Order: sequence, then structure tokens, then C-alpha cells
Amino acid sequence: MLSGPTGPAASADVPGWEGPTTRLRLLGIRLAALRKGSGLSLEEAGARVGISKATLSRYERAKTKVRWPLVDQLCRVYEASDDERLELVDLAKSSQDRGGWWMDFGGDLPEHMRLLLALEDEATHIRQLAGGVIPGLLQTMDYAKSIKATPDWSLPEADLGDRLGLRMRRQEILDREMPPRYDVFLDEAVLRRTVGGHEVMAAQMSQLLQRGSQDAITIQVLPFEGGAYSAGLGAYVIYGGFGGPDPALDVVFLEHQTGGVFLENAEAVEEYAGGHTYLRREALDPSASAALIADARDRFLQLASK
Repeated sequence: MLSGPTGPAASADVPGWEGPTTRLRLLGIRLAALRKGSGLSLEEAGARVGISKATLSRYERAKTKVRWPLVDQLCRVYEASDDERLELVDLAKSSQDRGGWWMDFGGDLPEHMRLLLALEDEATHIRQLAGGVIPGLLQTMDYAKSIKATPDWSLPEADLGDRLGLRMRRQEILDREMPPRYDVFLDEAVLRRTVGGHEVMAAQMSQLLQRGSQDAITIQVLPFEGGAYSAGLGAYVIYGGFGGPDPALDVVFLEHQTGGVFLENAEAVEEYAGGHTYLRREALDPSASAALIADARDRFLQLASK
């Protein structure tokens, strides 16, 4: 049902992708909308501010950063309102900064991880399917330690500690005053697979129950008895809600052993989003899911007491 990370749908097979930040992408979309609303062609608008058609096209497609004074000029040419002009100028200024809170952590973070953290930090809606392990945003420290928090088990101990700290720090987005909406489907296998021992798993199940009780978080289980589910080709994360409900900015992330693939192609994103919506028909509802998780917790507690 879901397309794989090949062809034009794959925006990036990282490491090595210097993809645009979400703010830069939003700026490009907003500038293009203003230009089209003004009735100017790329060539006409570019001539008004002294740049080529090709350069303006690159700005609108978020292929390169744009200086804020030029954004100010373009907004005036397009006769944007003062409020919108100032908003886009601020957006241009903020898009110049590629840093984030994660830059304080030691170790050499891979490019795909820096991009993922930027998306995660700015998204207002995150949708995920997890089939192998509990998602990082929901893991306890002991569970994360047990899976090494990274596919690269050869990391020095200090860097591994930083990576674990990074994983825990990521979870703070769920405790914000206005957290992102987080909708998660868990394959029942991740509740049954013992990672780190029975006590670790019991605590992890309790963590899922606690997180699932938060208003912004919905956890649903895809039970064994339901058979193979329609999106069973693999795990994914959909980051969305950047700058409003416009799905044009949504990004799908597919992780693999050496990095990850980011999909920005509208058709690919729509297919994953459609598959995610369809999974609601196959998953247990949140209440039944919580009951199954509680049952798994109790089972691990019993095993731990033996």
C-alpha cells in the first residue's frame, strides 16, 4: 500500500543531504503564494528586485536561503500587508539558524539525526507506526539503554551517554504547555518482546500508560489477532502541522540501519497519511489498547517477581 523510498518520492537518503529546514520551506511556499496572487511571473517579480528568474525559483522551492532584506522587498512588490511582511521577514531571519538545543550535546550527530530533531522540534502533529521497538519519544531510560539508543554500538561510552541524554531530552516536547499532537500505532510485538529484562519492560509498559493518558497523545495497538495490517511494509514517522494545516509541508521519515530517508513528495506523503488513517480501522481503540498494555505490564511484573 505504501510506496518505498525510491524514485522521485525520496527527497533524501542521508547522510549527506543538506535539506531545507521547515521554516525555509514554509517561507518559500508563502512567497510563491504572494507572487501568484499578485499576478507576477517569476521573471517579472525577479526583475523588480534585481534577481534572476532562476534565483527566485530556488527561493520559492527552498533550495537556498534568502536574505531577509530581499524578503522585505518582495513582500512590498507583492503588496503584502504590513503584518504579513513582518511575519515573513521574521521567518527569513529564523530560517538562517540551523542550530537547535541538540547542538549542546557532545558527539558527532549524523545529518539525518539533526534533520529529524529539527522536524520533531517544530512539528505540531506527529504520526507514527512502530513495529520493532517502542518509539524513542516514549522510551524509558533503561529501555533505551538496553537497545543502545543507536544502531551504532561501537560508539565510545561518553558519546553513547550523550546519545541517551539526547533521547531523553527529545521527550520534553511532549511536556510542553502546547505539545504536538502525537498519534502512535504500536504493533503488539513491541509489547511482547522482552528488552532489558522483565522489570525494564514492566516500567516501560507503565510509561506507555502514563503517556497515553495525556490529552495530546493517542496510543493504539495493532493486535496479533488482527493479522497482517495494511501498512505492514514498515515503520514510519509523519511530521506535520508546520505553519498551519497545509499538508504541503509534511515530511515522512523512514529509518534504516545506516541512516534514514526523508520523503517530501506530495503523493508519497499523502499515501503514508492515508495509510495511517486506514490503520485506525485495524487497531484497537485507545481504551482497549491501554487494557492490553496494562495486561502486558502485569505479566512482566509477575515474571519479574519469580
